Amino acid sequence: MSLTVVIQVDRDRPHPSDIARAADCLRRGGLVAFPTETVYGLGVHALDAEAVQKLFYAKGRPANDPLIVHVAEFAGIAPLVTAMPDAAATLAARFWPGPLTLVLPRSRAVPPAVTAGLDTVAVRIPAHPVAQALLTAARIPIAAPSANLFSRPSPTRAAHVLEDLNGRIDMVVDAGATDVGVESTVLDLTVSPPLVLRPGAITLEALESVLPVVRIASPSDHAAMRSPGLLPKHYAPRAAMTLFQGDPGAARNAMALLARDAIAAGQRVGVLATAGDARALEGLQVVIAELGPDEDAEGAAAKLYAALRELDTAQVDVILARDAPGDEGLWRALGDRLRRASAAIVVVD
Repeated sequence: MSLTVVIQVDRDRPHPSDIARAADCLRRGGLVAFPTETVYGLGVHALDAEAVQKLFYAKGRPANDPLIVHVAEFAGIAPLVTAMPDAAATLAARFWPGPLTLVLPRSRAVPPAVTAGLDTVAVRIPAHPVAQALLTAARIPIAAPSANLFSRPSPTRAAHVLEDLNGRIDMVVDAGATDVGVESTVLDLTVSPPLVLRPGAITLEALESVLPVVRIASPSDHAAMRSPGLLPKHYAPRAAMTLFQGDPGAARNAMALLARDAIAAGQRVGVLATAGDARALEGLQVVIAELGPDEDAEGAAAKLYAALRELDTAQVDVILARDAPGDEGLWRALGDRLRRASAAIVVVD
């Protein structure tokens, strides 16, 4: 494949001719990266089995990792599923378009490769204006995992897509940085009570305001991967990352101690840091990628993957990071991503 074509568009008013060009590429079985409100997705015609196989090859993605199918409107889900529980309509009215993915019973129209051979399919309606325009123009369901090489940090900018996939895909629609920065929440509606398979931008608390009971998946619930993003190692930078859990002060002291030891051993140290972490490490010769104020989960989520890629670009040998400060709201999703990206976890008192 030749170098990937990049089409720059206005985030809120993409030119129809640009969108039509990308839509035509998708209909013909091409691979097109485009922004959603969460991260950039790598789109492919979801009902074209041959095109879906090209996507897996381009990403280096294992066949047992299912894809999420995106549609422009609620009516577009009906051909993809065999049943639509009442909860789906309730959740759609509250959260769609938006960063919520629903797992539903799969119809035969969806190729088994899309769902890793499972009898379920993950679907969502994205809110990003460019994603909406592309889905409307293409008039097809679009399967779209994150637009990166498998297991790498998800891309929140077109430049991140090109770092991993330039020459491996046909096109990137560049509309600037995404808003949310972490992937959608995945909710399985084929079980009772509904099960959060992957925490994401729609929080557990928000789901509980709509549904009577919602359960968070445990490791035993993942015998068959019914959602992307469930592998133990995922979203990982190239350098090995150590994650510190526990009291913030003790964790920062432990980070500083390990940083000094690594520097003394001749290693280049990167730190994924909140503002408080950065202050605690002042004076050390480390590369800091800052996530923002300590209490700002939304800001940290928006910056997380770009910060990991920044440290990769700086060619650090090791990365140190502190775990999310809690398990409420968006911190739950951030903690999940940090733990999956880490090579080791240190618990301090």
